[in-house]
Amino acid sequence: MFQVFCIFIPLLAAIFMPFFFKKISSIHTGWFVLVVPVFLVIYYATFVPAISQGDTIIEQLEWIPSLGISFVSYLDGLSLLFSLLISGIGALVVLYSIYYLDRTREQLHNFYIYLLMFMCAMLGVVQSDNMMTLYLFWELTSISSFLLIGYWNNRDKSRFGALKSTMITVAGGMMMLGGFVLLSIMEDTFSIRELIAQAPELATNDLFVVALVLILLGAFTKSAQFPFYIWLPDAMEAPTPVSAYLHSATMVKAGIYLVARFTPIFAQSEVWVWLVTATGLLTLFWGSFFALKQRDLKGILAFSTVSQLGLIMSLLGVGAIAYHVEGAGSTIFKYAAFAAIFHLINHATFKGSLFMIAGIVDHETGTRDIRKLGGLMSIMPVSFTVAIIGSFSMAGLPPFNGFLSKEMFLTAMISIAQFDLFNFSTWGILFPIIAWIASVFTFIYSFYFVFKTFTGKGNIEELPHKPHEAPVGMLISPVILAGLVVVLFFIPNILADTFIKPAVMAIQPFLYSSPEQIDIHITAWHGFNTELFMTIGIFALGLVLYLTLAKWQKMYNLFPSKLTLNNLYDFVIYELFDKWVARLSGQYMTGSIRRYLSYMLGSIAIIVIATLFIQDAFRVSFEDASPIRPHQIIVILVLVVGTITTVFAKSRITSIVALGLVGYTVSLFFVMFNAPDLALTQLVIETISVALFLLAFYHLPQYRKEEERTRFRFSRAFVSIAVGVMVTLVALSAHSQKFIGSISEYYKETVYSLAGGGNIVNVILVDYRGFDTLFEVAVLAIAGIGIFAMIKLRLSTKGDKL
Repeated sequence: MFQVFCIFIPLLAAIFMPFFFKKISSIHTGWFVLVVPVFLVIYYATFVPAISQGDTIIEQLEWIPSLGISFVSYLDGLSLLFSLLISGIGALVVLYSIYYLDRTREQLHNFYIYLLMFMCAMLGVVQSDNMMTLYLFWELTSISSFLLIGYWNNRDKSRFGALKSTMITVAGGMMMLGGFVLLSIMEDTFSIRELIAQAPELATNDLFVVALVLILLGAFTKSAQFPFYIWLPDAMEAPTPVSAYLHSATMVKAGIYLVARFTPIFAQSEVWVWLVTATGLLTLFWGSFFALKQRDLKGILAFSTVSQLGLIMSLLGVGAIAYHVEGAGSTIFKYAAFAAIFHLINHATFKGSLFMIAGIVDHETGTRDIRKLGGLMSIMPVSFTVAIIGSFSMAGLPPFNGFLSKEMFLTAMISIAQFDLFNFSTWGILFPIIAWIASVFTFIYSFYFVFKTFTGKGNIEELPHKPHEAPVGMLISPVILAGLVVVLFFIPNILADTFIKPAVMAIQPFLYSSPEQIDIHITAWHGFNTELFMTIGIFALGLVLYLTLAKWQKMYNLFPSKLTLNNLYDFVIYELFDKWVARLSGQYMTGSIRRYLSYMLGSIAIIVIATLFIQDAFRVSFEDASPIRPHQIIVILVLVVGTITTVFAKSRITSIVALGLVGYTVSLFFVMFNAPDLALTQLVIETISVALFLLAFYHLPQYRKEEERTRFRFSRAFVSIAVGVMVTLVALSAHSQKFIGSISEYYKETVYSLAGGGNIVNVILVDYRGFDTLFEVAVLAIAGIGIFAMIKLRLSTKGDKL
């Protein structure tokens, strides 16, 4: 149970943040928050020995067992790796934020509440075996990221970026939910493990491809794949600790995780292979190409993140081909999934450090505009060193970890060109070409980021702040990440045996029974092969293009600024939907409660009546009806007259008396039909209601004396008649066809034995429907408090006037 509880520890810790911020204001709130991710790192590290041997650890907490929904913490190689990244990078980000965010000027309790909420959500996403709870945590990541991106809510760009990211990712999440529902319909389970076991049967279902596409839409929107990447650059308005955490190591990796987790289910479809691989490659190229158009340091990193996420996504697509090759464990395709996980770890280290350096530059110089920067190398030597390490790793240079995974990426792209299934032998040749071109641009934007910022002459005197090296505390986190970039280059196989191979086994469970069977050994030197020559070409052409950047960078100005995905989004959301919806709502949002009731009642009547006839559910049968006696006809006439009088009476007293007459007449019917308990309850309610109406209407203003001719309104007549017809048809149909027995028999049998009451009506209200009655009483109490407050306000206002 503690394993499930640990998912919610960040959320529980968030409750105490306002206390720490207000009551212990002399200490930065981040120091209290830091305890949470550090504890989680230590806790999840205890599972490493067992998970590295191929074990899985499961704990379950029932939530809605009748619907098959529960909190299931499922730790295998993939979920443990992500859990360690979430908590480990989270600890470094919190430490960084302590020095980045001023405790005297920032609302830190809000910031850390949102951050802890996000940490909880991400842990829930990567550990959930139940698809419904996964979706719950998935949307919680969208909500918490909305709050984090819009943390500086006094800035228009922050609010805009938060709204944009939420709209896109939540829309994708809704599509994903549809895919989850379809999967559960196919196999009558929400468990991902059970669906993986039934994967061959699922592949033959007609709904399989539909579910596949819907789930991929959720993954692509969250991991900023083309064309949904447009939210990520705008999200850079968030504080840098948020960017380093959400947009390099965690949130954007949620889509990667989803694809990896569902690969064993969908990899048998060629649609999965093509969509994941092609979308990833297109995203890789698009992000790397347009990164060089950016002038903001975080903007460059945002597009570089898009490109790197595309690289990882394409590797997962190529890795899915292993499901279609005999003896895949001994083929080149085994490298793809391995390379995807390896690069995911590498990306978290070098990109996290680069985001922190971008924040340091902004913090110490007052700007992120790369055109205003330069010459900071001698002023900020530690920051420059970290930036060099991170950028060179991103560019794929040795001796940094990015070089190793980039080589494996090239190997995977070359192998797919030789694959003779799903038309890859025809179109697959484009894949290594696109990958190579994108890698060239990756090399250029990596150099562009570091050298344009730290070398050259620069305009130090013109910067908003006099630059200097960051405080030691702010440098600790990026230095640790940069150190990992170097260390992992020299001990990659320790990382592979401990973390990567168990994760790969989770992605390809049908190919391996234990991590030891994954016979991949990482080396920096593979001899003179195609990948080596491609790498040399990347370095050579990339260096030439970087040195001549000023000459050809102007070509980005040739692209029409109006023909962009961002402008398309703005047009659809703000010009089309916003204005159209505003005009539409202006037609019916008039402030008239009568009109709103007409819309609701009319719609309900039309839907119910149409459903009755479309489903052939309307029936009329008088077989069990009691005979109508003359005195009952008289009572009915009194009821009708009372109703008509209530509507058309010009005096309030007359209307109230007529309304009371209707209620007492209904009570008389209950007496006729041998229901004295119900009649007594109705009499009490009517008496109280009439008295309350008289008291209330006594204080209302009198009717205006002038006469007004009430025009006949067809719409009102239509709604009235439609509602009356609906109620009549439903009543007749319910009486004429009973598919299940009446619950009244259960009440009669148990009213004495279970509830211990004599008045069946009272027992139903108090015991069987106790919560119903409680909430009704609560509503009346709230209304009474509101009325009392208004009376007090009126009296105090009169007193002021006097």
